[in-house]
Amino acid sequence: MSPAGSAEGGPLRLQYTAELEQLALQVEMMGVMVDHNLERMREVLVSGEEAVAREAIASDDRIDATNVSLMERCYELLRREAPVASDLRLIVSVLRVTAELERIGDLALRVVKLYPDHELLRVVPEAFDVLCTMADHAIDRYRDALRAWSTLDLELAAQVASEPQASLAGAQLVESLLAHQGSDAVAVTLRTMVAGQALDRIADHAAILGARVRYLITGDPDHLAAEVR
Repeated sequence: MSPAGSAEGGPLRLQYTAELEQLALQVEMMGVMVDHNLERMREVLVSGEEAVAREAIASDDRIDATNVSLMERCYELLRREAPVASDLRLIVSVLRVTAELERIGDLALRVVKLYPDHELLRVVPEAFDVLCTMADHAIDRYRDALRAWSTLDLELAAQVASEPQASLAGAQLVESLLAHQGSDAVAVTLRTMVAGQALDRIADHAAILGARVRYLITGDPDHLAAEVR
């Protein structure tokens, strides 16, 4: 890059800044795509609707393609610009956030792909109610994390990153399943636990997003420890 203040340095810097802003915006757009699939996941969980499930599966392919495109752009910026300080922190954060978004999308598909077993998920009403509550919690937490990214809200990011895990819901899920003694108990338990673990992990990955946004804003490396879950 040309030195700052030179005849061509100014326009080049403005172009680079615009690229960074566009990169952050495209992450937000990817986040919205994931959010739409989370909403489809919730609808499939409640209704077992096959058409919605297939729409979610098709949308996940677009999420994966967006992830690859953003990764390539980040690597190109790293190669071309050799960014430092806050610019480097943003690009590295984009790489981490897009990976988390892609992972959340994959976890949502685990629930979506249970649509053929929807009736099994509803066999134990108490367990099904817990799953629905876990889905609501995971989506709310994810949306808070996405809003923290788009607004660079440090307080919100810290709240999402430090929110206690939903261990109580998991315990309630297991307790309600243990009370079911029908001939389909094994099948019901397996499907329900697959959904429950996926929903729990979505909330975990939302917390990782919050931790990454907190690091992006502050630059404090101590916050990175919260990403290890």
